Amino acid sequence: MSTTSPTIPAETARHVLWHFGQEGGHRPGSFTQRLMETFAAADMPNTAKLANAYPDYAAAFLAAQYDPDGITALQRIASGQAPLSCRCGDTAGPFAVSGLCEDCAGGAA
Repeated sequence: MSTTSPTIPAETARHVLWHFGQEGGHRPGSFTQRLMETFAAADMPNTAKLANAYPDYAAAFLAAQYDPDGITALQRIASGQAPLSCRCGDTAGPFAVSGLCEDCAGGAA
């Protein structure tokens, strides 16, 4: 996983979509449900602390909450599509919040 730009696996995208009641979501286990409830309740300093342990969930959760195109990007990731065109043509992911695959995001995120 890139340390400069968190990647969002399809499973994570599906869990966060479920949390927000969006199409393409899939109910996670009880721990992950509570983790997302924690993200929802956290202020920014505590969100940053959570992101140290769960960077993929933090990236997906923040995208869903604050990016106007975040839900659409997560739906594309959840369905196995790249949210944006990668330079390398990767469609399998995982993908960074920027929409690039992990390899492309690592060099130019």
